Amino acid sequence: QVQLVESGGGLVQAGGSLRLSCAASGRTFISYAMVWFRQAPGKEREFVAVTRWSGAGSVYYADYADSVKGRFTISRDNAKNTVYLQMNSLKPEDTAVYYCASGPPPISTIQAKYDYWGQGTQVTVSS
Repeated sequence: QVQLVESGGGLVQAGGSLRLSCAASGRTFISYAMVWFRQAPGKEREFVAVTRWSGAGSVYYADYADSVKGRFTISRDNAKNTVYLQMNSLKPEDTAVYYCASGPPPISTIQAKYDYWGQGTQVTVSS
């Protein structure tokens, strides 16, 4: 059974950094797309970042929401079955519950494309 467990959320001041982790089990991790979404209070869940293996060597594709480009970096450690989201220059509007999810390639920004989800981790950015 596939399980995804997020960690690393917390309270941080604006301008600060956090690194989220998502540990996956129960699936051949390397060939699947791994994505981060977030949901702020009263808002719909939105795409944040996604990554997948290109199929060649150590080349990975990544895509980001415009709102986080240049500030967030998604990465993965296939040996640890873990995907990370490094979040720098955090803003109060980044406050949300962050979810990781897994799904078959190709990468997508659409929630319905992902079949397994973690429970979420809260990120709160104070001004």
